[in-house]
Amino acid sequence: MNTERSLHQPTPYQSERFVLLLGILLIASTLRTPMTSVGPLLPFIQEGLELSNAVAGSITTIPLLAFALLSPFAPRIAERVGTERLVFAALIFIAIGIGVRYFMYVPALFIGTVFIGAGIAVGNVLLPGIVKKNFPLHIGLVTGLYGISMNIVAAIGSGVSEPIARAGLNWNGSLAIWGSVVFFALVVWGVQLSKNKGENRSVLPSAQTSLWRSRLAWSVTIFMGIQSLHYYTMMTWLPQLLATHGYTPTSAGGCLRMMQGAIVPMTFIIPVLAGRMKDQRIIGIGIGVCFLLANVGLYTGVALPVWVILMGIACGSGFGLSMMLFALRTSTSIGASKLSGMAQAFGYLLAAFGPMVFGVTYDFSGSWQAPLLILATLSILIVFVSLRAGKGQIGN
Repeated sequence: MNTERSLHQPTPYQSERFVLLLGILLIASTLRTPMTSVGPLLPFIQEGLELSNAVAGSITTIPLLAFALLSPFAPRIAERVGTERLVFAALIFIAIGIGVRYFMYVPALFIGTVFIGAGIAVGNVLLPGIVKKNFPLHIGLVTGLYGISMNIVAAIGSGVSEPIARAGLNWNGSLAIWGSVVFFALVVWGVQLSKNKGENRSVLPSAQTSLWRSRLAWSVTIFMGIQSLHYYTMMTWLPQLLATHGYTPTSAGGCLRMMQGAIVPMTFIIPVLAGRMKDQRIIGIGIGVCFLLANVGLYTGVALPVWVILMGIACGSGFGLSMMLFALRTSTSIGASKLSGMAQAFGYLLAAFGPMVFGVTYDFSGSWQAPLLILATLSILIVFVSLRAGKGQIGN
């Protein structure tokens, strides 16, 4: 009787692991959608609040700056209060930000955006460490699952926000809908608060300082930064680049969706593949080559949809490998969180200013060739840093 029951019913341990995994996936689903849902609604927001293009553009820049500023501090705070508690607090910040943003006033829009950026920054940094601690034998699979959850829900948010607003909820109602995902994440993640109360309360000072002096850590950081810069630069400027080659806004938007579609599967495939390999250098080199070929292809202006799809493959692969490197290049969960904080601080700082530099270079040169050459050069740098970032472990 007991044997039959054990074959058909999950054990308490299995149930706990399922709830933990579900919580991780729900958290991941909240880490991009509050941002990706804004872009399609910018015209509505500008009209409703009478914002200039520069001010409206800062709505998407503020979260990236929050990521850069707060990422290094998240692991230190987690050591004091516990990782699960800090992630729960981060979800509350995101929920508050979404709620404040509902009020159709300029200060409320920006205050809510700051809260959202702060919450997402903490979640971004701590998730790799949580995965490493709780799923040490399945890091690649779980990382792939949360990566694809993050990107699928983000793509849905980007695609349905405008139709929802036009259906009568206005831009603020459309943005507020995504608070429901945060609510479910809070409910499921609340289960984790009673566990591991004393985790990560102390760390040796040498472990903190060695990370910033490690060549391996800086190689991972540079890899993360360059792939982030590519993604946010393409999301910002690709439609205008295509317009110079005769693409209509509709066809350029279609190409951007093709790029996003190519990103999604790679955020799952690459972590799973990397998790099965002892040496990830060949994957990193391949990603650098993909970025290089995509940039050169866009430079030529020939068969542009092919290079757009390749850029999506490179961006998705780069993101997936970055998330894995945080866990694979460290020996502890707190070490993974610290490396994640360091790399994401630098990465999102580049992501915040990369599109601006790309645009300024275009303004000075009068063509897209010069900024694409910069990206191509950075692609070569990815190949070289992958030689170090793809193998070894930081002694923390």
